[in-house]
Amino acid sequence: MKKFIAIIALALAFTVTGNAQDNMKTKATSVTLEQTKGEFTQKALTLSEGDYIFEIANHNVGKQVGFVLVPKGKDASKPENHIKTAYVTKVVENNTTETSNVTTLTKGEYVYFCPLNETPQYTLTVE
Repeated sequence: MKKFIAIIALALAFTVTGNAQDNMKTKATSVTLEQTKGEFTQKALTLSEGDYIFEIANHNVGKQVGFVLVPKGKDASKPENHIKTAYVTKVVENNTTETSNVTTLTKGEYVYFCPLNETPQYTLTVE
């Protein structure tokens, strides 16, 4: 009987965790960024503090693209400085769109870029 109760408790814990993640996704604001060859079409962004899902569109770049977000002032070439939740969940194939996980942004400045598409670094400001 104790084993049965433990299994039920474990199943409920996974259900609650899954529902919490789903609820977080529904409260997150989607931000769509489009990439063309060598650049993002959005050169700067200003957002409020909160939870965001980044939707990255590859518009005829001709190769896979991605998305990197880093607090401004940190070395963007070092992956340990990247905000990993902002990475797209898989590379964005030509003429498709992919999304990131939910990313919580606090006040400050960030830079975003794509190393695969070799874009410049653009500024994202959170007020």
